[in-house]
Amino acid sequence: MDLTGAAYWLPIVWAVLAATAIFIYVVLDGFDLGLGMLFLAEPDKKHRNIMVQTIAPVWDGNETWMIFGGAALYGVFPNAYATILPALYLPVLIMLFALIIRGVAFEFRSRMHTQQAQNLWDIGFCGGSLVASLMQGIILGTLVSGIRIEDNKFAGSSFDWLAPFPIFCGLAVACGYALLGATWLIWRTASDLQTTMRKWAGILSVAMLVMIAAVSAWTPALHVTYMQHWTTWPRILYVAPVPVAVIALAILMLQALRGKTSRRIPFFCALGWFFLSFSGLGINIWPYIVPPSMTIWQASSPPASQKFLLAGTVFLLPLILAYTAYAYHVFRGTVNEHSESYH
Repeated sequence: MDLTGAAYWLPIVWAVLAATAIFIYVVLDGFDLGLGMLFLAEPDKKHRNIMVQTIAPVWDGNETWMIFGGAALYGVFPNAYATILPALYLPVLIMLFALIIRGVAFEFRSRMHTQQAQNLWDIGFCGGSLVASLMQGIILGTLVSGIRIEDNKFAGSSFDWLAPFPIFCGLAVACGYALLGATWLIWRTASDLQTTMRKWAGILSVAMLVMIAAVSAWTPALHVTYMQHWTTWPRILYVAPVPVAVIALAILMLQALRGKTSRRIPFFCALGWFFLSFSGLGINIWPYIVPPSMTIWQASSPPASQKFLLAGTVFLLPLILAYTAYAYHVFRGTVNEHSESYH
């Protein structure tokens, strides 16, 4: 393959764009899914309403990035799309159903006239958030652990995702999202609710560190190529700083939860853990888009199609970034029980 030609570089550009979109989705939708998982852990109804108000203006726009990532996979890497989707039909459908239940519950809970009905929708909001988070982790874990391919087609079972590593990844992602939700509420709320979320963030931080360590030890054992990526030169140079950075963020998180730094620091520490974990997995599987056998070049569409889609993305992506940034800027600040309702 010509290393200077469009057929080589365009898939790399698109792989970076797709990975960026997925990470932005994790950042933006992760904390509101995490908030949903913590919803029933807060018994005070006023505090629940405050939790909802912190995400009400922005939560539905966060899923734009999931659509962008899916469109990139379908349009730019059709062979990967045709392989991944049959392997993950069930977890994807369960995730989408959970997101629908969560969205309906979010809108309906404030319109119920009885406490019993509101409690029912609160359960739907929490349960939908939990199931969606678990399924996203399972999807990731299944992809990393590998999808069986024969003659460029999926050759496995519809239940291959029911395996120890994907399920553990589901739990890890759910724990991480809950941590993002807790630290988001530390940033955006005050008084008793913030104190409660500091306690939750401390517990979830410890659990997150344990899970990061477990996945880091487990992943290289999945495939020979992963072990080589962790131990061969010069790739080891990219991996070696990750555990050091994770520990540094843990120290900063501890100080922040004790109130010794800005209250937004815990949120950015949690994001830092996600970024390091995401980067580590990227280093692990590169250049495969369907590990352990299909590379981004094998999965990509013709260069002409990629150029056409890239031309549209050059205009569309800045617009999405702009309105997302504007929405978060407008609705910045601390939320309390006297804040204006956005429902």
